Amino acid sequence: MIKPRPKKADNFGSDVLKIAGGTIFAQLLMLLATPFLARMYKPDAFGLMAIFTSITVTISTVACLRYELSIMLPKEDRGAANLLGVCFVALITISFLTIPAAWLLRPKILLWLNAPELGPYLILVPLSVLVSAMFVALNYWNSRTRHYGRLSIARIVSSIASTGLQMGAGLAGFITGGSLIYASILGSAVSVLVLGGQIWRDDGGLIKKSLCYGEMAAGAARYKKFPLLDSWSALLNVISWQLPTFLLSMFFSSTVVGYYALGMNVLQLPMSLIGSAIAQVFFQQAAEAKFEGRLSEVVEVTFIRLGMAGIFPILLLAFLGRDIFTVAYGSAWSEAGVYVQILALWIFFVFITSPICALFSVLERQGAFLVFNAVLFVARAAALAIGGISGDARVALTLFSAVGVIAWAGLCIWLLNETGVSLSKAARSFGKYLAYCTPIFCLAALSRGMMQLDPLQMVIAGALTAVPYYILAIRQDEGLQLPFHRIFQRMGASK
Repeated sequence: MIKPRPKKADNFGSDVLKIAGGTIFAQLLMLLATPFLARMYKPDAFGLMAIFTSITVTISTVACLRYELSIMLPKEDRGAANLLGVCFVALITISFLTIPAAWLLRPKILLWLNAPELGPYLILVPLSVLVSAMFVALNYWNSRTRHYGRLSIARIVSSIASTGLQMGAGLAGFITGGSLIYASILGSAVSVLVLGGQIWRDDGGLIKKSLCYGEMAAGAARYKKFPLLDSWSALLNVISWQLPTFLLSMFFSSTVVGYYALGMNVLQLPMSLIGSAIAQVFFQQAAEAKFEGRLSEVVEVTFIRLGMAGIFPILLLAFLGRDIFTVAYGSAWSEAGVYVQILALWIFFVFITSPICALFSVLERQGAFLVFNAVLFVARAAALAIGGISGDARVALTLFSAVGVIAWAGLCIWLLNETGVSLSKAARSFGKYLAYCTPIFCLAALSRGMMQLDPLQMVIAGALTAVPYYILAIRQDEGLQLPFHRIFQRMGASK
């Protein structure tokens, strides 16, 4: 008989900080290294890596047939372990199927993407898909068991490996997109080895005793909505996310793709630092809250915290995007800063909505999400095509961003209403945090106009305004105050 794991006490703030800790380190390392990398590698090298990454991300998103989401749902760990087994069977099969596909479709892919320099690296797509999908499956098992600390370790080691290899290749004179691609794959492989090793050490016995082909088949049948509906929804969603990379490459050049890729890396920092951590904790808590009848409470608290965390950095990038990129990466990358300003509002609505999209899985409403992603995909493709035909990348991204704002804001309202969250209360909370930002940004705008601050001074002033905002915001949330109090107590005790 398999003994159940002891249930850990819920602590939203501490769980988020455990995940965010490793993510923050990884992202800060990348943030510190990127100015050097941007001066070593040209925009077209970043663009080549972005095109390769878009291909592999698209495939790896559905490599587990979305069964990774089902790992969170069974009450017993035995059922979850068999679903993890289903994920591994699916991802290995699909990874091997990409080998002949990459070889046979190679000429058409290179022609369609207008990127002949990608040719030598297409054979690496199956390997990249394998390691990426494997990490995703292990990550969901890790979220179920709530060992968030080991996820942080995996991300830290992966970031050190990939960033170190990119820097080393650049210093050695290998300043091509291929160097960035190889380093990225190796970093992903390291993260799989680290996370997989820790899971095998802690949970390997449970997983081995649980695995049974009959139960794997039963689990696959029980959660068949994930491959039949959610996989198509996820595929449409990820393709629509990657559409700018594909269509900017088709209509313009890999240099434009490079500007967009670097801009999106910076824009997605709030999502990587906070949003992904909240999403994982939310999924685990929402799955339990559904059984306990308190789902609306969990959704409301999560949404408010997302708004609090995301509004300031997104507004900062919207106001100072060009200045930030000029200072951090050099004047050659100022156009990437303009792209950031265009896309910032869209990213904010994605940031506050995407983590709670786990509700589609929790409520088993995958069909609704499929409809949303199908409509969004068509609208995004049309927006980018119109912009591409116009011959202006800024027009294409403006139309793309406008479509995204409308779609994600509407989805956010629908999800809150569907789970019984008071829209007026959510709006008041959102307005409160926006009010905290307003005087701070007004002061920054006045400083620029009256004091004629240069880009560096504006960036420093903008960064300093984060301190009063987050002090005010955290003081309003007792659940977030607790983990910070514990940190300060430990620091005091260590003196």
